Amino acid sequence: MDASAISILSTVFMVVFAIEAIWWIVWMAIAASRKIMANFYFMLVTFIIWCAIDVYTVININANFAVIGVVLVIVPFIILPGMVKIITEYQRGVLFRFGKLSGLLGPGFNVIFPFGIDRVIKVDLRTFTIDVAKQEVITKDNVPVNVDAVVYFNVFDPILAITKVANYTQSTTLLGQTILRSILGQHELDEMLAKRAELNEKLRELLDEATDPWGIKVTAVEIKSIELPDTMKRAMAKQAEAERERRAKVIFADGEFQASQKLKEAAAVISTEPAALQLRYLQTLPEIAAEKNSTILFPIPIELFNVFTKLVEDKKEKQ
Repeated sequence: MDASAISILSTVFMVVFAIEAIWWIVWMAIAASRKIMANFYFMLVTFIIWCAIDVYTVININANFAVIGVVLVIVPFIILPGMVKIITEYQRGVLFRFGKLSGLLGPGFNVIFPFGIDRVIKVDLRTFTIDVAKQEVITKDNVPVNVDAVVYFNVFDPILAITKVANYTQSTTLLGQTILRSILGQHELDEMLAKRAELNEKLRELLDEATDPWGIKVTAVEIKSIELPDTMKRAMAKQAEAERERRAKVIFADGEFQASQKLKEAAAVISTEPAALQLRYLQTLPEIAAEKNSTILFPIPIELFNVFTKLVEDKKEKQ
């Protein structure tokens, strides 16, 4: 290679190396600011070695060293991208180094060891909703029912959620099904229907206590529906109908009793004045006439017949 070509090639390598050096230094600064000191020292050592080889290559540039320069240009693209791990705000990263638990990565830009030395498992901290499949439960009073529920939970300790259970979502779902069957089987049907809020809280407490070693916090358990057999629905409908009829009869009897009390008081008032009964008859006539009936039955006081009886007796005496 002539001197001009070597000069141009040396200049190109110097510019590229400078850009990559700045890139490397920025990532070293990020690692230091995040207090990931092991990765910072690793990048610092590799950076020094890389820079030393770069300087030697640029100074002694020739046809043979040009190949080395190209390789050195590619090195940062092999090492640095594999050291990036970005964690979102609602996640945490559980870090394993050589298969051993190393720590917890927070949200943001994190730097890890490349080439499979570090492995990061992301854990979602948001609230999960799992639909517990319908479970056939035999109640305490031997009534078969189908019950389904919804469980709300979130991860409060990502390390426990990864190291203590293989699949915390599936495990929580299966455990919820088991607890749902066992607890509801200890109560009668009427209690399940009337005390659903108390049962929800009891299920939540038991499920939260069981999942606490896994780093899981159960925030709520809600029983969605309780499906009854058709025969039980008909029996409950008959029971409700009988209860309604009982109430209707009691109300009707109470009304009759109150009416009889008022009629007794009215009779006591009318008995003091016999003419009041006749006036009541006359007041009834407009109500009867309003119905436009062809026949009106009007009661006549029996006292009116006394006049005719007296006339007949007088006639007989005269004869």
